[in-house]
Amino acid sequence: MPILLQISILLVAYVLGSIPFGFILVKGFTGKDVRNVESGRTGGTNTMRAAGFTLGFVTSMLDMLKSAAAVWITRYIFPDGYWLQVFAGFIAVIGHNFSIFLLQKDQQGKIKLGGGAGGTPAVGAIIGFWWPSFFILVPAGYLIVMVVGYASLATISLPLIGSIILLIRFLNADQPWEYIFSGLLSEILIIWALRPNIKRLLDGTERLVGFRAKKKKQEE
Repeated sequence: MPILLQISILLVAYVLGSIPFGFILVKGFTGKDVRNVESGRTGGTNTMRAAGFTLGFVTSMLDMLKSAAAVWITRYIFPDGYWLQVFAGFIAVIGHNFSIFLLQKDQQGKIKLGGGAGGTPAVGAIIGFWWPSFFILVPAGYLIVMVVGYASLATISLPLIGSIILLIRFLNADQPWEYIFSGLLSEILIIWALRPNIKRLLDGTERLVGFRAKKKKQEE
């Protein structure tokens, strides 16, 4: 494989992943900067907090699409480059979490790259390898959020569920084994991004959402 073309593909994956749909939609429809709302992330969950369900849902779909597109483009150009396809999806998640379009200085004057936690683009990359997984992962995410009551737990869980799906595909449908690592690699970024949420989950202080949050509110 030509090395320059491989590097170019990965750069395209990063730029695709960097597109901050949550920031763009919230800014365009409300004038607010989603980075100043709650967690400051640009993913679907925080977009929903900033601008409502519809924009949050659209953001999530677009965040999935951008990483799926990175995988599809790579698969089209390098159909046998399985590791390159995996890394294209992974780098799209890196772009989502550390977007070049959200370069700014923090309060201490340090340069930082804003972004999300990586859950939806990680799911998108898995969808890029097997599109019917959309109909497993999206309902699974909804159930975890609405029934279990923790959005962060859904973000952490879905890439692992996706890797299990791709493992089953490898065992039963002769899909490349390299694809299994798509969700596992993304999980590293997600856990790093959600360190505060994981601490709150362990402490029992993480914010409740979904049906449990409604039930708790009715009881108060």
